[in-house]
Amino acid sequence: MSAGGEYVIRLQGELDASWADWLGGLELVWDGRGNTLLCGYVADQSALHGVLTRVRDLGVRLLAVEQLD
Repeated sequence: MSAGGEYVIRLQGELDASWADWLGGLELVWDGRGNTLLCGYVADQSALHGVLTRVRDLGVRLLAVEQLD
């Protein structure tokens, strides 16, 4: 249950790439529709909740969280 994995976290708006380190080192990708995707490996559920807490603190709207197979 605490195993890590690859995630895609979709956020509303286009964040500047300078936020990548603060958001757990995830890669920021823009989808061309005005949204930002945070992509990459997250070590465990605790780390995932940490990233989501930082997203909340930014005041950015969270659209989706997907764990990839």
